[in-house]
Amino acid sequence: MAVLVTGGGGYIGSHMVWALLDAGEQVVVIDRLSTGFRWAIAPEARFYEGDIADTVLMRQIFSENEIDSIIHFAGSIVVPESVADPLGYYENNTVKSRSLIASAVEAGIPYFVFSSTAAVYGTPEVLEPVTESVNLKPESPYGSSKLMTEIMLRDTANAHDFTYTALRYFNVAGADPKGRSGQSSALATHLIKVACATALGKRQSMSVFGTDYPTPDGTCVRDYIHVWDLVQAHLKALQRMRAGGGSLAANCGYGHGFSVLEVLDAVRKVHGSDFPVTFAERRAGDPAMIVANPALARQELGWVPQYDDLSGIIRSALDWEQHLTRKNAY
Repeated sequence: MAVLVTGGGGYIGSHMVWALLDAGEQVVVIDRLSTGFRWAIAPEARFYEGDIADTVLMRQIFSENEIDSIIHFAGSIVVPESVADPLGYYENNTVKSRSLIASAVEAGIPYFVFSSTAAVYGTPEVLEPVTESVNLKPESPYGSSKLMTEIMLRDTANAHDFTYTALRYFNVAGADPKGRSGQSSALATHLIKVACATALGKRQSMSVFGTDYPTPDGTCVRDYIHVWDLVQAHLKALQRMRAGGGSLAANCGYGHGFSVLEVLDAVRKVHGSDFPVTFAERRAGDPAMIVANPALARQELGWVPQYDDLSGIIRSALDWEQHLTRKNAY
């Protein structure tokens, strides 16, 4: 049986494809390549260029491949962009996910892993590691679009022979330890990606948005997780469902956070030089602090992170950024 990866040309999706192949899985990828890259998809994967909402294409994919699982990454992910274009985000993240879920049910696909987000929590009422049981109060259309998809998955699982795992990512960073993939979009807004690009002179400067948050140094605090640990959690989720485990929503983070200024200091230390930083007003939709309580994922999935080290995450991101320069990827 094969695994269908949606958005397999993107940052996390491309790592997922490599991880599945490393684990001996057959992999099929669908990506419309609006933000992903064809070259980022492992050549051993079978590739279809197109949109997950194209029901004719989805039927073709399911008829041409023996697929038992979907890992769904396709979607839009930038919080400020979602505030400016909410309807675009509800279309791309929610409406198209609904179409994909319907195609999966029609084809009898039993297992579905969903790329969700910590943005479903909004700003936690208590500034401590957040558990899955707290109230879900997204503060951006991005977070709301993902929560709506979680609700659709829950209701679909109640009505059909269908099991899902929604993994709520915290801040994903770093690159494949074997150097096969990384964050490759020049327009990416991830803090560590932007800081590394600035340190290497690819950007003239970078901005810190907000210095008056109720945090120790006034900048936002986030839980940064290495992308390879994240995709291993997806593998564990898939194995759990195939073994009979039920539907689940679980956090993917390390349980401790770093402020924006702490991350920038770490990039300076790893890179060995300073770089230009400007300070700007807060962005809409950014909570002051959000850190995962990963106990459920560790318990239910048997997930044991291997790359919980901020300097190591940054080193891998810098290495990948230099690799992109050498291959003139963008």
